[in-house]
Amino acid sequence: MDKFKKFLYEYRGAIIGAAIALIILFTGLYMLIVGIILIVIGMFLGNYVQKNKYDVKEKLKNFIDRI
Repeated sequence: MDKFKKFLYEYRGAIIGAAIALIILFTGLYMLIVGIILIVIGMFLGNYVQKNKYDVKEKLKNFIDRI
């Protein structure tokens, strides 16, 4: 019993993380989380393109020319 308590004490963070991951997986919240992450990435990408419009145009033009 002492070993089991030591195990729980030593790995409690991993156990809590696994429990949260299982709850997210079983409830389908991962779809919402993935959607929010994609929205945030799109926001950062749009902001970068807006602030560096000419650099992005040149890089895109060079990429298309290579293809």
